Amino acid sequence: MNILRRDLNLLLLFHVLYQERNASRAAKLLSISQPALSHKLNKLRDEWGDPLFIKAPRGLTPTPKAHDLARQLGELIPNLESFYSTQIEPDFEHRDDRIIIYTHDYFEMCYLAHLLDNVKQSAPNVRFVIRNTRGELPRNELENGQCDLAIAGFYTDLPDTMRQQLIGEKPYRVLSSMDNPYIGDTLDLDAYLKCEHVVISVNGDLISDIDLQLEQQGLKRNVVAGLSSHLSPMHLIQYRPEMISTCFDHVANSAAAQNSKLRVHEPPIEIPNVRLFQVWHERTHADPLRRWIRQLILQVSQTCPYSPPI
Repeated sequence: MNILRRDLNLLLLFHVLYQERNASRAAKLLSISQPALSHKLNKLRDEWGDPLFIKAPRGLTPTPKAHDLARQLGELIPNLESFYSTQIEPDFEHRDDRIIIYTHDYFEMCYLAHLLDNVKQSAPNVRFVIRNTRGELPRNELENGQCDLAIAGFYTDLPDTMRQQLIGEKPYRVLSSMDNPYIGDTLDLDAYLKCEHVVISVNGDLISDIDLQLEQQGLKRNVVAGLSSHLSPMHLIQYRPEMISTCFDHVANSAAAQNSKLRVHEPPIEIPNVRLFQVWHERTHADPLRRWIRQLILQVSQTCPYSPPI
């Protein structure tokens, strides 16, 4: 097989079609007309002896042959993009782009201000859209380009088309009211179990690793509410002193800094740190701007203080 007889642009067309599963969107991304795309797709079909894509009610469905080709091109195309991107110094100052991040309000509260401050200095035309990850990986959004990054600590079983990076490990602290009737100068396990507990539960589950660990010791805490926001516990605890929240150290320290009636304790049981990851799709791996954003997020998550800059 002689590569000189091959039209390598057809591989890019296949890659875009496979990612989009829609001829109209693929033609727009490739800056060609739909008739031109159909002509090139027919050439691809002849070359590989397979229809590759079948029309479906909501777009195109890849054939088994297409899935096989996509797995191999999934490595080839990003490497080529990376090769070209390293030959040109990215001009962040003049790039007008939008970065969409699926995460939770913990990221917004602790890191977003620092991230925006860093980005503004080098890329003032870049804008951010933050959306709620709702306790699950936004796989479809990552695949179709509606999400650039997903940041959380609960993503598992990632598909081969996704990449991830550990951006930090966050310890737990216990946030309580100064008027808590059960807690003195220090928090012991007995007082911890007497309190009412509010937990952060983005997926609605009231059972966490903490409860499983207590269960192994034959113990149980009194969980009265599962909240979707990391900001809500500080307000509940202020008005219901018998409540406490076992939350990220940034959340607890920030709440205590804003409200003198709140204080922070070490947990009376050993709780493993939560590992936070940022996840992105292979399609954006080689993009210079998004690679730079990921590096900034890693830096900010590991170095910024618990409160936003003033």
